Amino acid sequence: MPESDPLITHATPTIITGARLSHLDERGEARMVDVSAKPALFREAVACGEIHVSSTTLDLMESDRMAKGNVLATARIAGIQAAKRTGELIPLCHPLPISHCEIHFETPETRDRIRITASARITAATGVEMEALTAVSVAALTIYDMCKAVDKGMVIGDIRLLKKTKSRPLTP
Repeated sequence: MPESDPLITHATPTIITGARLSHLDERGEARMVDVSAKPALFREAVACGEIHVSSTTLDLMESDRMAKGNVLATARIAGIQAAKRTGELIPLCHPLPISHCEIHFETPETRDRIRITASARITAATGVEMEALTAVSVAALTIYDMCKAVDKGMVIGDIRLLKKTKSRPLTP
C-alpha cells in the first residue's frame, strides 16, 4: 500500500488542539469507547523501546550464563503473552483477539542496550497500538527481572509507537 494512502497513519509527536479525549464522557467521567458502529479493518501497530544494560550483562546473556535461563526467549514469550492480555491490564482497552504478535531484539555496536521492537496485527473495529506498546514494555520488564541480580544500573526507556496502519480487510 503506498505511503500516501489516507488509511495509513504514522505516530508523530504532535498535539491535536481542540481534540476531545475519547475515553471521557460529556461529564468528564472515564468510559470505554463504543466501537460497535466502526467497520472491521486490518490493523497493524509497531512499537519500540529499549533497556540499557552493561556489556557484561550482554556477555552473560549471549553465552547463556544467566541464572534464570534464556533471557531473550523468555522476554519474547512474555511480551507476546502481555499483548494478548492488554485488555485485562489496561482498564479501558478493548479485549482484542489479536491475530499476530512478533517481537525482535537488537543490540547495537555500542553494546550498551537492547532495542525491542514489537508488532501486532488484527482485523477489528479498533487498533492494536496498546498491544504493541504493552508487548515492548513487558519484554523490557522481563529482561530487567531476569538480569537484576547482575546489573543494578539497567534503565528501561524510550517506549513509543512507531507506526499504526489500517486498511480494508484482506479478502480470500
